[in-house]
Amino acid sequence: MRSHAFDDIGYDVRMDLKPKKRFRLHLVLFLLTAGTTYLVGLGNGPVGALWYSGGLMAILICHEAGHYLAARRHGIRASLPYFIPLPLPPFGTMGAVIKMDSRIPHRRALLDVGAAGPFAGLAVILPVIYFGLRMSEIVHLETLDETGIVLGDSLLFRFLSRVTLGPLEKGQDILLHPLAFAGWVGLLITAINLLPVGQLDGGHILYALFHRHGKPVAGIVYGFFIVICLFFYFGWFLMLVLVAIFRKHPPTLADEIPLDPGRKWAGALALSLFVLSLTPVPFGVGEGLVPMILKGVQGTWP
Repeated sequence: MRSHAFDDIGYDVRMDLKPKKRFRLHLVLFLLTAGTTYLVGLGNGPVGALWYSGGLMAILICHEAGHYLAARRHGIRASLPYFIPLPLPPFGTMGAVIKMDSRIPHRRALLDVGAAGPFAGLAVILPVIYFGLRMSEIVHLETLDETGIVLGDSLLFRFLSRVTLGPLEKGQDILLHPLAFAGWVGLLITAINLLPVGQLDGGHILYALFHRHGKPVAGIVYGFFIVICLFFYFGWFLMLVLVAIFRKHPPTLADEIPLDPGRKWAGALALSLFVLSLTPVPFGVGEGLVPMILKGVQGTWP
């Protein structure tokens, strides 16, 4: 077992798997995630499932490749991505993570690693959404199946829809092709990763930009999602709990090294992407904790 001075600042130090066993684990998780995303896409038939699974896996691969390559460029020991299968609708996965086994040397490297994933993923998300929308269908609301999922819109997805399909008339909506849905999911995953809190990509970027002075921004964002969770969409609750557990951001080895102007602009652009890709209420079937409690109380009244 490895032992070093990073233990006392919260780094998890564990016994490494042998390289061959570790590679097998990465491969198995990748294949399982490809399988679970295919399974949840079967509601659109075998071909539709391939469109969805292929599109989403391509987004996840490029996102994690961005992190991995940026880490290696700065001499940071990083694992291959661990894909997370989830054999449950509507996504079939909880994304992927990369484990970094060495300290971040400075805030420049931290920003590069944090921003590289979302930017690399976006390079795939944009064409996936565009071509997916081209294969989607504009329908009248009264013809839609009431059992279908009603999706919320991010600013970026709404803009791409308008550019690709033009403005919708009253009473119309878009029946998304599975590839377009993969792009929608990719944007949602990007937004979650770019939350400027804790040890998410956005938390790395916020720390790189503002050092410890970014805590008020993280607090405002966390408070915003508490309000969303209470009144509009309770589905964010688990994310809030996880962020609260991992809210502390470890320092780099040389926090005093400043960012150059180019990296400051890249960080600002990445945080802007968070705003553009965020869907506060992803699904129309959700509601907040307070409305649920009020409904329960009203149901007990005579």
